[in-house]
Amino acid sequence: MNTLYAWPYNLSLAIFLLGCVLLDALFGDPEEWPHPVRLQGAVLRRLEPWARSFCLGPGLGGFLAVSILALGSMVVVWVLTRLPFLGELAALYLGYAGLALGCLVREVTHVLSLVDDGRLIAARDRLATLVSRETDSMDEEEICRALGETLAENFNDGFVAPFFWLALFGPMALWGYKAVSTIDSMWGYRTQSLARLGFVGARADDLLAWIPARLSAVLLYCVGLMQGRFFSWQKMMMEARTMDSPNAGWPMSAAAHVAQVSMGGPTTYHGEIKEKPWLGPVGQAWSTDAVRRIRKSVIMAAFLGTLFLTVAGSFLSWWSLG
Repeated sequence: MNTLYAWPYNLSLAIFLLGCVLLDALFGDPEEWPHPVRLQGAVLRRLEPWARSFCLGPGLGGFLAVSILALGSMVVVWVLTRLPFLGELAALYLGYAGLALGCLVREVTHVLSLVDDGRLIAARDRLATLVSRETDSMDEEEICRALGETLAENFNDGFVAPFFWLALFGPMALWGYKAVSTIDSMWGYRTQSLARLGFVGARADDLLAWIPARLSAVLLYCVGLMQGRFFSWQKMMMEARTMDSPNAGWPMSAAAHVAQVSMGGPTTYHGEIKEKPWLGPVGQAWSTDAVRRIRKSVIMAAFLGTLFLTVAGSFLSWWSLG
């Protein structure tokens, strides 16, 4: 047996996973680097006309596009990670590149600094690169709410869910998940033109993120206890289930209660105002301090999640080798 394996943990895997998280925290997503998600998006744009015009309908075309992109991504990762000499470096890069918390925290911090300086126009423009809602007419409180909500929701989408698949099943599973997540982000909107095309991708993303979303809420709940902010788990669950998404409400509601702010309410998407369910203590105003509380809580929860999933993945690997 490899000397890097020690009972009852796979130490080489633990070092690999911690290295991926550390690289994400240090470097995020450098804009000048070619990123695998951008490549997946480019492939999906090429597949879209074919899927829309598929002879048996866009629903089946969307299903085939999901299958092609997810399986194709997994095959490419399998090949790259088994290259002589370069395979381990490829695995480290692909593991790190699949995580997005470092980049998200930096972007949120940058927008916060613009708000602190009173540069609301620049803050709106920068925020528009992070969220799908319209930012043109947002005031300071609305900017802060958008920042807090995207931090909470993407804690799962950008970190816990991909790290869950990486830690337990490796880079192939991570990039299979990222392919589905990319399809959901591009085709998952419930508009007339995308409803059938993106249906399978959206439901697959819901399924793959189901456990991680609830784990995200558990981690944030633990952070709340560590910070002396106890809240009702039952109330948080009830609020989470009022969201259209079966997963987004879990980390959002937990983060809202930990930071003692109100998430949800009227939000403008594509020129239409959508009334989103209220999460957290109702009537609590937003401020840059509230966003900083969520940022701190998310970072602490990410630390806990890293430790838990690293131990779980290492033990699972050791157990499977035994």
